Amino acid sequence: MAVTDAAIDKIKQMILSGELAPGSRLPKEADLAERLGLSRNSLREAVRALALINVLDVRQGDGTYVTSLEPRLLLDAMSFVVDFHQDDTVLQFFQVRRILEPAATAMAATRMSEAEVAELRKILDALPVDPSVEQLVANDLQFHQLIAEGSGNAVLCSLIDSLSGPTTRARIWRGLTQENALEKTREQHSAICEAIATRQPEIARAWATVHIAGVEEWLRSALA
Repeated sequence: MAVTDAAIDKIKQMILSGELAPGSRLPKEADLAERLGLSRNSLREAVRALALINVLDVRQGDGTYVTSLEPRLLLDAMSFVVDFHQDDTVLQFFQVRRILEPAATAMAATRMSEAEVAELRKILDALPVDPSVEQLVANDLQFHQLIAEGSGNAVLCSLIDSLSGPTTRARIWRGLTQENALEKTREQHSAICEAIATRQPEIARAWATVHIAGVEEWLRSALA
């Protein structure tokens, strides 16, 4: 592992120095291994590891390329890991969401276009009167994702998306529906939407805080 870690670090340095730019192709395996003073096996392990976290893209028959390195791509691995955390750790993720999402919502209130606000209203209207857990999860994801995108900050958007994937939301929604929290959620989503539509960032921030904190409080009591 130490040898593989060293190989990973050497490839990382090539990317950080700009020698390997996003989208560029890595030299042939034999040439790169010789240049970096690595065995071909160590180089292969390093490439495999970096491909798993979306830093490299291995294309069979074509070669290995540096990905776009966009935040969405690089943080995708975090979303995968979040789904494996147990409920007590999920609470910690919610605490982070309570910091990030209100900030993103406030930013969205000043940056979302009228077309995006209209799309946000459509998402609210699309939720059935008596939705299933699956419909709730899908609608909730769409609503919060569009707001995160509306913040205009790709890193913030990717962080928020990665912190609460479909599996986590489904677990929480199953509990919330047992508590008849659907109407409260509809009201809070509607209030967030209206604050964004009327360009009131601080009110949007406040409603987003209330919304996330409410779910966090339910989760905290459920774990007690």
